Amino acid sequence: MQNKQLPNVHLRKEWDLRVRTWFNQPGRKLRRRRARIAKAAKIAPRPTELLRPAVRCPTVKYNRKVRVGRGFTLEELKAAGLGAKHAATVGIAVDYRRRNRSEEALARNVERLKAYQAKLIVLPRNAKKRSAADVEAYKNAAQVSGQVIPIAADVEIEAPRAITAEEKKSNAYVTLRKARGDFKSAGYVEKRKLIRKQEKENAKK
Repeated sequence: MQNKQLPNVHLRKEWDLRVRTWFNQPGRKLRRRRARIAKAAKIAPRPTELLRPAVRCPTVKYNRKVRVGRGFTLEELKAAGLGAKHAATVGIAVDYRRRNRSEEALARNVERLKAYQAKLIVLPRNAKKRSAADVEAYKNAAQVSGQVIPIAADVEIEAPRAITAEEKKSNAYVTLRKARGDFKSAGYVEKRKLIRKQEKENAKK
């Protein structure tokens, strides 16, 4: 060093006092597993999870994928002949905020609700009102773990094929740019057409 400064490196940071350990993670994992098993045994033969709707992921990038949503909308429940409060008591998740944006999604979730209702066994609280058939069906029912009605992938994967001559000639980038430009300038083009039409009418007069 030019000014003959004495080295004074500060290394006494006492890092060992601020280390966060995770040695209890295996024990917590076992505790969570035992809690899931105990809960499943307690609510048996009811399903371990609620029935949830099939929804599409947001944004253009992911909207081709169908996944499990938070809950069914009031419109979907009404179309299936259910009330929100009753649905919550028979293992159906309800979402008061989601809105239906398409008829296809509405119909798909209504079908899920109807399929669930066809398999549903509800025993009256009053034991005198229970029929022998319902009690027998309740005893023979198997508990469903995981999704009650799994969502099947609706994407059809095409088999590999050769590229056609017409596809080789076409340029997807140019097509998209042209469509984008036409959409952007649509108002200006219509305005120019109207002005030219008016000029021709004025010239005739």
